[in-house]
Amino acid sequence: MKLKKVLTTAMAVTLAGSLLAACGNNNENKNAEPSGSASPSASATSSAGTGSKQELVMNYRADPPALDVSIAESAASFTILGAVSEGLYRLDKDMNPQPALAAEMPQISADGLTYTIKLRPGLQWANGEPLTAKDFVYSYQRALDPATKATYAFIMTWVKGGQAVQDAKTPEELKAAKDALGVKAIDDTTLEITLDQPRAYFTAQLAFLTYYPQNEKFVSAQGDKSGADADKVLGAGPFVLTKWDHEQTLVLEKNPKYWDAANVKLDKVTLNIVKDTGTGLNLYESDKTDFADIKGDQMKAYEGKSELHRKSELVTGYLNFQQTKVPAFANAKVRQAMSMAIDRAGLVNVVLKNGSVPATGYVPNGNSDGNGQEFRASAGDTEVAFDATKAKELLAAGLKEVGIASLPKLSVMGDDTETGKKLLEFLVSQWKTNLGVDVSTEPLPHATRLEKELGKDYTIVSTLWGADYNDPMTWLDMYISGTPFNTQDWKNEEYDKLVKSAQKNLDNAARAEELKKAEKILMDEAAVFPLYFRSSPFLIKDKVDGLILPPYGPDFELKWTSLK
Repeated sequence: MKLKKVLTTAMAVTLAGSLLAACGNNNENKNAEPSGSASPSASATSSAGTGSKQELVMNYRADPPALDVSIAESAASFTILGAVSEGLYRLDKDMNPQPALAAEMPQISADGLTYTIKLRPGLQWANGEPLTAKDFVYSYQRALDPATKATYAFIMTWVKGGQAVQDAKTPEELKAAKDALGVKAIDDTTLEITLDQPRAYFTAQLAFLTYYPQNEKFVSAQGDKSGADADKVLGAGPFVLTKWDHEQTLVLEKNPKYWDAANVKLDKVTLNIVKDTGTGLNLYESDKTDFADIKGDQMKAYEGKSELHRKSELVTGYLNFQQTKVPAFANAKVRQAMSMAIDRAGLVNVVLKNGSVPATGYVPNGNSDGNGQEFRASAGDTEVAFDATKAKELLAAGLKEVGIASLPKLSVMGDDTETGKKLLEFLVSQWKTNLGVDVSTEPLPHATRLEKELGKDYTIVSTLWGADYNDPMTWLDMYISGTPFNTQDWKNEEYDKLVKSAQKNLDNAARAEELKKAEKILMDEAAVFPLYFRSSPFLIKDKVDGLILPPYGPDFELKWTSLK
């Protein structure tokens, strides 16, 4: 899970894997095969939205694990929080940051370190309380506080003194570090942020969820239940979450306290959690929903029609092999064998059938290299190619090096959606056919899968990562030794050196080369095994206007949506 755009204004941020969340896992994910109710809730039986009522009904694949700005880590959470909350900037249809809670673009010091940002006057939380610069200070401090256990806290360490807050060991150290943190409320409507080093994409990053403000009084009152239910979520965005029947339905209603409420056209959005695409398609064709995700075979009837929309995403589906739990996976040849035994072309053509393409590296097609070019075009194909014969040879050699005759009991964990289950079945079939290795499937609800993945409670996991920003770093810094998303416990000193150097390198051309070398190490060692670059097909009623389907970040953007 990482950040977003290119080292320019284009470096717009949103999230996601994200998907691991996505953050993919990055971790999601919509960005992960989302989970949800197998049948629509009662609200799905009512008619879909009409132009006169401005009420939109949507199928959605994932129930958010948490709707708390500091601890959110999945695309589902990012999507809903993006509707009920807001940051200093919001990304438009071109993924460029536009002033949101901020009144204007930031004033940036000559050295690129200090951002002075004026807030709009009279901002309010959805409960009517005033929103001030202090709410940003509290939010940043909370996200960095080790007790919060924020997965995305690493993004906040870009703020000067952020790492010191993360590293604080005693209450005294923590208080001193928070007081010294480079975020200050100069007055109620003036925020000053000082960075640890210049970051050309930081303005866009301020649209990222972890940089949203939080209401201290409200969050403190919720305790460890913050973000757990509709009445425990408070934002200052276009909508308010008025109903949340977990694994069934979420209802968003227009927020009259929102600073730009006059330009929010939708009065109500009903999101029904529907994991089965057949059920979802039936709802769509019977006019019970305005928006449905579909799979390959279902696209045929809509080819050439205006209702069919395809979204090419900065999302990679991949496998991780847990090396501590399965010591044999610490052997590169064993990992390479497990990877090389998977026919990725067969996977996208037989299982996905949605426009996704076989992965040719970890960083997906369309992602910038941070130096004005597309990363995949300049880095080339770094993926481990499918070769069943060589895979058998590598497995035998790897097991011999490890000193064991066969692999221990293995399972591959993934999301329990219709497609997710089929993907797992395809994988175990490939390993059995091409390697003679027995692996069981472990389909789980998305939130459960994500929890187990981040807790390293798996042997093999099928997951996804979606870009948090359009730069290779959003993909590659997650595999630095010891980082939260390096759940497979892989380590490589040269890799760490290259990525950490690129984090500070202001020479974009040299930086891009470092990141290409780092990805090649990742692929050569099969530290992660990319399966496919995702493309998602959707059906959207023609009456729906202005619905944005970003290539990364939230699954959709509702602020500018209306019904004709």
